[in-house]
Amino acid sequence: MVFGGIEKFTLIDYPGKIACMVYTIGCNFRCPYCHNPELIDETTDVHISERELYDFLKYRKGMLDGVVITGGEPTMHDDLPRVMREIKDRGFLVKLDSNGTNPVMLRDAIRDKIVDYIAMDIKSPLSKYGATVARPVDADAIRESIDLLMHSPVDYEFRTTVVKSMLTPEHIEQIGREIQGAKTYVLQKFIPTKILNPQFKNKVSYSDQEFKQLQKMLSAYVEKCLIR
Repeated sequence: MVFGGIEKFTLIDYPGKIACMVYTIGCNFRCPYCHNPELIDETTDVHISERELYDFLKYRKGMLDGVVITGGEPTMHDDLPRVMREIKDRGFLVKLDSNGTNPVMLRDAIRDKIVDYIAMDIKSPLSKYGATVARPVDADAIRESIDLLMHSPVDYEFRTTVVKSMLTPEHIEQIGREIQGAKTYVLQKFIPTKILNPQFKNKVSYSDQEFKQLQKMLSAYVEKCLIR
């Protein structure tokens, strides 16, 4: 596998752990608010080989707890499980960020104990997924991934990037119903910086007070709701 970037140190992307983060190239969604457009369209000029990653990790043993694999969408790559195992064999925890479109790979990774934490993006209520991500979506696969994580031994979180014009409070409450009983649900504030659709630079998220109201509403559905 070839990666499209590496962040050598992060304290915020793997809860409670010191980690680095690597970015896979390519995605099967086209979320207009995506902040890694160069990875989606595969136009990044950064290419990092597996060997470069492993050489980096060799000198970070004892300094980093884990590796976050994000994207793009990592589960598009058939060699992802092998890479995760290679990282685990080197003594690091593995956190995987995914959009949930490949429940088979998620299930196999959990079964084979090559992943320690999964963060799954929930883009919208299942009924409006295709419109949100601008691609045809197998909603049953998303539902399967949600159910898989909620009944797996692996720690996990669901998270939603909130663009006010795309997700009403009613939409967000519907997501709460669809993940009812989940351990952790994270609402991420949309920040209009580098994004796929330039028109979204004029979009906004909810206010802090509105987020608190959403958080209170969601407490009826999930064990813990966080704002990031």
